[in-house]
Amino acid sequence: MNDHATIEAPTTSPDSQTETEQQSGIPRSLFAFSVFYGGMVCIAGVLANKQVAIGPLEVEAGIFAFIILVMLSSAVAELHGRAAANRLVAFGFAPLVFSILLALFVLALPAAQNDPARLDAFNTIMLATPRIWLAGIAAYGVGQFLNVYLFSKLTAATGQWIALRGVIAGVLSQLVDTVIFITGSFYGEFPIMDLLIGQSIAKVVLAMVVVPVLIVFIVRFGRWIDRHDP
Repeated sequence: MNDHATIEAPTTSPDSQTETEQQSGIPRSLFAFSVFYGGMVCIAGVLANKQVAIGPLEVEAGIFAFIILVMLSSAVAELHGRAAANRLVAFGFAPLVFSILLALFVLALPAAQNDPARLDAFNTIMLATPRIWLAGIAAYGVGQFLNVYLFSKLTAATGQWIALRGVIAGVLSQLVDTVIFITGSFYGEFPIMDLLIGQSIAKVVLAMVVVPVLIVFIVRFGRWIDRHDP
């Protein structure tokens, strides 16, 4: 008889091992929303070069990307907590700033083709003053962090009414975003009050129409893909 104690290594079933690996990894919804979020951060400034008419409303087209940013950060706060949503917003500064630097680099390179009209159009779209870029970065940061804060804080007052929280947080954050961007970009250049009022009304109306439906869909989609995470 062997007098030595035998220590057996703990066994782990494949199912429990897979579950452990999933718990240590990033949730599928957070990964998907983060990738999508980074793309919207970069495209928003490009879309803003066009003013679009929606009925009687006139608004710069970048609002569509920013509304998506608001809904994505709110959805992450709902699914993964306020801290994760704040990290998402903070990481969003990286593609925003890098895209500006990359645009400046490309603008500084000599053009290979002799097409002045095409080159002028590209420069018009991609070139902005440092003041506008800085105002855009500030408006993004304040607006998105405020949206996450309000959306999370409103949970106690509204409970599971995700659409209501999304509308209130989205409208208020978009108003603050608009004031910061327009004031920072154009104050002193020309009278900004009409532009400020018009943009604010348009963004409020769009947020109230779009956010209630889409934010519920995004949250449900995030829960669905997390449940089906292999």
